[in-house]
Amino acid sequence: MPLSRHVATLALGIALALPALAQSVKVTPLGGIDGEFCPQDRALVFEDPNGTRILYDPGRTVAGATDPRLGKIDIVLVSHMHGDHIGNVHNQAPNAGSCDKPDLSVSAMPGTSAVNIALAKKSKIVTGSEMPPFFAAKLKALGGDPANSMLARFGGSVTVGGVRIATVAALHSNGVDPDFIGGELGRAMKEAGIAGDVGLATGYVLRFSNGLVAYLSGDTGITADQDQVVRGHYGARLVVMNIGDGFSTGPVEAAYVINSLVQPASVIASHANEVGTVGGKVRPGSKTEAFIKAVKVPVHVPLSGKTLAFDADGRCVAGC
Repeated sequence: MPLSRHVATLALGIALALPALAQSVKVTPLGGIDGEFCPQDRALVFEDPNGTRILYDPGRTVAGATDPRLGKIDIVLVSHMHGDHIGNVHNQAPNAGSCDKPDLSVSAMPGTSAVNIALAKKSKIVTGSEMPPFFAAKLKALGGDPANSMLARFGGSVTVGGVRIATVAALHSNGVDPDFIGGELGRAMKEAGIAGDVGLATGYVLRFSNGLVAYLSGDTGITADQDQVVRGHYGARLVVMNIGDGFSTGPVEAAYVINSLVQPASVIASHANEVGTVGGKVRPGSKTEAFIKAVKVPVHVPLSGKTLAFDADGRCVAGC
């Protein structure tokens, strides 16, 4: 083939691919170590084709509100109140510590990372169950607007920045650590060994402006809702699935959720509670590897800082 024709063919291929990529949803993990999947990794940033950016479960690997990787954040989602999701502590900076020994040296109290980031970025915090009043009180106490804590309760939804957000039940505990409450009440609760009640833990179903429907499982066990609601009603095509075992679904159980219940086009592994990769490659014998082998659809490992892009059907079109 003449060089000019080869260049023209290549240019045509790029031109055809660009519209699909422009209409894709971008997902960027904000983990502990660039290029790796580490034990504390939870945080993901979703970017809608219209520019709306959503931070999901900031956890302990987002280095506070000044983390340079955050950029603009319009919405913060928190699946439940545990410190590794809401962010009770965090690293000093991206890549502080190591994958197996993460830096957790900075306290995010009394606000939590979720609230501190929302304040700095002027974001909405969208949660379900009975969590919104907690976040409203935190925002108010720290000089923010309590109206920026928004409710999306089971069976309903809210639309923010062109993204429709619904909550679904997660089978997991959701107690508020007494340290988040503080004062005499917090001390009394800690001595009694009890936590605050803010209702059920949640997962999320997001419908983006390009039509992609994504299910973010939060920490959960196997539920009938994953079939009847997440697949049957919402039709999720992309899933972020926790695989950590012990506290929630392990790799075998999570694979059942994917293969038999939700049946998406793609899945992003999450919350493995292990060193999932070494040098960017899946660690042999890991839960991450077991999950990949058991799942019948493409599994994407969330390597920190590496952006994935998904089309309306949940298929990875870039960064795969």
